[in-house]
Amino acid sequence: MKKDQKQNNEKKPKDKGELRTYALTIGLILCLIASIAVYYFSSKSGSEERELPFTELIGMINEDKIEKIEMTSGSSSVTVTLKGEGEETEREKTVLVPSIQAFMEWIQEKVDKEGKQIELIQKPVNPILRISDTIFSLLPTLLLIALMIMIFKMQGLGGDSGKVYGGEDGSKPTGVKFDDIAGLDEEKDELIEIVDFLKKPNAYLEMGAKIPRGILLYGKPGTGKTLIAKAIAGEAGVPFISMSGSEFIEMFAGLGASRVRKLFDKAKKMAPCIIFIDEIDAIGSRRTSNSGSETENNQTLNQLLVEMDGFDTSETVIVLAATNRPEMLDKALLRPGRFDRQITIPAPDLLGRENILKLHSRNKKFAPDVDFRSIAGDTAGFTGAELANVLNESAILATRNRHSQITNEDIENAVKKITVGLEKTNRVISDKDKKLTAYHEAGHAVVSKFLPTQTDVKEVSIIPRGLAGGYTMYKTNEDKFYVSKTELLEKMVALMGGRAAEKIALNEISTGASNDIEVATGIAKDMLTVYGMDDSLGPISLKVDDPYELQIFGEKIIDEVGNQIQVLIDNAYLTAQKILAENMDILDKVAKALLEKEKISSEEFEEFFK
Repeated sequence: MKKDQKQNNEKKPKDKGELRTYALTIGLILCLIASIAVYYFSSKSGSEERELPFTELIGMINEDKIEKIEMTSGSSSVTVTLKGEGEETEREKTVLVPSIQAFMEWIQEKVDKEGKQIELIQKPVNPILRISDTIFSLLPTLLLIALMIMIFKMQGLGGDSGKVYGGEDGSKPTGVKFDDIAGLDEEKDELIEIVDFLKKPNAYLEMGAKIPRGILLYGKPGTGKTLIAKAIAGEAGVPFISMSGSEFIEMFAGLGASRVRKLFDKAKKMAPCIIFIDEIDAIGSRRTSNSGSETENNQTLNQLLVEMDGFDTSETVIVLAATNRPEMLDKALLRPGRFDRQITIPAPDLLGRENILKLHSRNKKFAPDVDFRSIAGDTAGFTGAELANVLNESAILATRNRHSQITNEDIENAVKKITVGLEKTNRVISDKDKKLTAYHEAGHAVVSKFLPTQTDVKEVSIIPRGLAGGYTMYKTNEDKFYVSKTELLEKMVALMGGRAAEKIALNEISTGASNDIEVATGIAKDMLTVYGMDDSLGPISLKVDDPYELQIFGEKIIDEVGNQIQVLIDNAYLTAQKILAENMDILDKVAKALLEKEKISSEEFEEFFK
């Protein structure tokens, strides 16, 4: 990873230098145009005051009031000098002539036949004015060209598509191996044969085997999709071309499809190699009607489909793609022959989290009593990126607190900071709000204690963190892949414990339970519309992409869903009130302890039940 960062840093000065060169060039052009404009308009200044109508000039010539006529080649105007006293410049007038040729023939006739005393002077054109006139006539075209150059350069049209790692141009490899990845053992085993194919393609081709042309990696953000793609290239020792899905979409029509062609042309020349498209849902989403901006997206996707179908069997080019929204992708992209394999990159289990923590503990100093298995047990559901962030935050906290090593306290505070928010010890809170918060959090903790399916309380605090005025933290020492109906019902009861405590102990309710009510309502809605856990509705799914699709179920079922959600919430609220009413002494003790200490641990909480 450090090598990648160094490579990026080496390329930045070059990019900045190119931008600076183009900005300087365009600046010089604009300065030149401005200078010519100043000269041009200064030479024309005051001309309005010296203008003379053409009809009046004819009359003055007939009356013999014109002394001299000057004409510049190629100009449609003449300068005349009137007879009389005074400076010559004061007697000069400019006249716009409809036809110079006819006018000069008429004047010549006046001079020859009528004997008019008029001096005729033919002057060559001023070269600077001629240049300025030409530039001003071409000014719109020049500005348009300059604008297009700037936009094209910003769009990156002149460069190659995709960033290359480990190419013949001297670019550095990804620097990532399978040993740098933890918690994805099964996924690595699935991809080892891809590495083997890239190293020994002839052995597979002689056997008649066809390697998958595309592999789609999907999972939650932070699970390691990009990392495992780089590891494949690092293990195989082949070039790795990386590009984001959003880089294909441009503001000009046809540029997305052009970039796809350039990307695959480059890959074929560098074969064997790997193409990696991150966030492929940006260009691979389902095709819709060809209207507006969707036309460009459809063209880009169509070109990608054509290119992935156009590989020869002898071309050892593999396309890896990553997304966290596989349901958005077009079905044509997922068929065999394009993305043959679809590999889920899940959040790590207990053992995986422990290995990830050990991997990211390199180059960090930990106290001897730090137990990574215990930390892994308290971080169920965390992704690899989140675990790395936990250890990084703990190192920052240890440095800030002047610890010689990272302690368990630093790691616990880092977990709280990431999951709940930053602790705000300096916030001034009134006694009334503090008492309400104490009973609210005590209500959550006490109710959870009497619910068999709920996990043990780890810590209760009334110190504000993030947007929360307080929090009740639970132990998460196991990975759950399925959740029962009973557990969901009791989870709703635990969520309503805060509101119930406010009502019973203080005969008051506050806005502090808004998030609890929102989560509880979401659980009730999913139980009815997604999991089919209601006896009256039966095992049906009302989860639809378009609200209009609900019409096929009829208004009766929709009304029944609303009624049953209300019943589930009401029952949870009443159950929480009943538990607290039967244990008011414990609720009061926990709330008073919170008011005194502001924070109680799991051991202190358990003492109230002995």
